[in-house]
Amino acid sequence: MNFKLSYIPKRSEKPRNKGVTMMMDKGLGLTETEHFIEASEHLTDLVKFGFGTSFVTNKLEEKIKLYKQAGIRPYFGGTLFEAFYARGKFNDYLKLLDKYDLDLAEVSDGSIIIPHDEKCELISKIAKNRTVLSEVGSKDSGILISPAKWVRLMSAELEAGSWKVIAEGREAGNVGVFRPNGTAHTLLINRIIAKVAPENILWEAPQKNQQVWFIKLFGAEVNLGNIAPNDIIPLECLRLGLRGDTFFEFLPKDFADRLKQVNDEEEVDEEAE
Repeated sequence: MNFKLSYIPKRSEKPRNKGVTMMMDKGLGLTETEHFIEASEHLTDLVKFGFGTSFVTNKLEEKIKLYKQAGIRPYFGGTLFEAFYARGKFNDYLKLLDKYDLDLAEVSDGSIIIPHDEKCELISKIAKNRTVLSEVGSKDSGILISPAKWVRLMSAELEAGSWKVIAEGREAGNVGVFRPNGTAHTLLINRIIAKVAPENILWEAPQKNQQVWFIKLFGAEVNLGNIAPNDIIPLECLRLGLRGDTFFEFLPKDFADRLKQVNDEEEVDEEAE
């Protein structure tokens, strides 16, 4: 960091297993990619080429090389995996990963239905040669999954070889572990983390209020994904208690309580005036 400041939570060093930040690239140009790396490579662990954008993105190979040279792990979004799988082209998908020399792959079934035993077999097969992220949850807001099933699916996929399981939230943050208005399904999430270790879950949280909610629940080292390129630095400030939303999270309790008391007294005085 650029200077010293007390009471800043410790962050794991890259490459890290917790406190992971995944940026969603929905079509950055090559120059935009270079600018992103210049500003945020030290804060970014993973870059997902969202849904099928890698099919139509210009200079894809050059972008992948830039990310890898910067110590960021790029990968194709799960929807592209599903597009290949739905067409009976799973082996062609593996060849595509080889072509672009990607060591990270996502296996999902958010748009199509894959029998879960079969999905776990696919995870195991890919995990022999690559790191696997698998996603749980449907992209269809009308499909509801019980907490017990979330736990069962996540646990089985981790056992099959997934490095992290992704909790579906979509790019808008309005399905899966979120309600349509973007607020968290608190009961569902509490039921999940009672059985699945939080460090094994990457929560898709594109909205600021969602990021704040997870940081307050899990602390600075929570794994968060589907972050917009321009939100990487603001997110890190949330993680470190350097924005108003998380300002008091990492200060000593007595110090924070005194500050809050002063703030409350000031607000009362202003209302009286």
